[in-house]
Amino acid sequence: MKTPADAASAAVLAFGGLRVPGALSGLRIHPAEGPADAAAIDAAIGPYRRLVVLGADADLAAVLSRLLRADRLDVEVAYVPRRRTKATRVYLLPAGRRAARRARRGTAGRVTLIRDETGSVVVGRADWLPADGRRLRGEAVVDDTTLFDGDVAGVCIEPTLTMPGLRARVKPGVHNGLRRSRRVTGRAVQLGSTGVAAVRDGVPAPRTTRRSAFYRNVEGWLLVR
Repeated sequence: MKTPADAASAAVLAFGGLRVPGALSGLRIHPAEGPADAAAIDAAIGPYRRLVVLGADADLAAVLSRLLRADRLDVEVAYVPRRRTKATRVYLLPAGRRAARRARRGTAGRVTLIRDETGSVVVGRADWLPADGRRLRGEAVVDDTTLFDGDVAGVCIEPTLTMPGLRARVKPGVHNGLRRSRRVTGRAVQLGSTGVAAVRDGVPAPRTTRRSAFYRNVEGWLLVR
């Protein structure tokens, strides 16, 4: 368990011009345009023990992806979204002013980190969607359990706060006749298909592919709560 951070050891990554809450006054502010602003994220990684991410799920995921690739998962990360998000529900976090106060005073502990084969992290939800816009054809497996084999409307993947790390479900649709689908939990989910478009925390991947995988990283991330 890590201790609360002071002004010398913490900084704020403020995405998209968001106003910094008063509870974070006195901390160094690093502005970032969005999740693709790798230069701004990298500039904030080096000197600080704790980073406060003021933004959306995609921004938090981008910061964790940079930390993962830089082998800096020793950095504590606090999340301050303006309102509740998928990631706050996964990790049982507050939003707004409560989140800002906790970012300053909270302590950090390891939680599961979910990534894909490209090293991109997911904090709220990932989706596998049909590359042709009609149906996703292929087979997906969660650990040793078949999630689907055939045609489906798509797949949702979400991190879990506790082990084994993620859960996946087939999206209901006309191709599979599902109104509701079961969630399958595991450490990893893998897909082989005729063509898939991956979406990570609302951000589409730059290109479609035939194979994709999400899995729990060996080392988790230090979440401030």
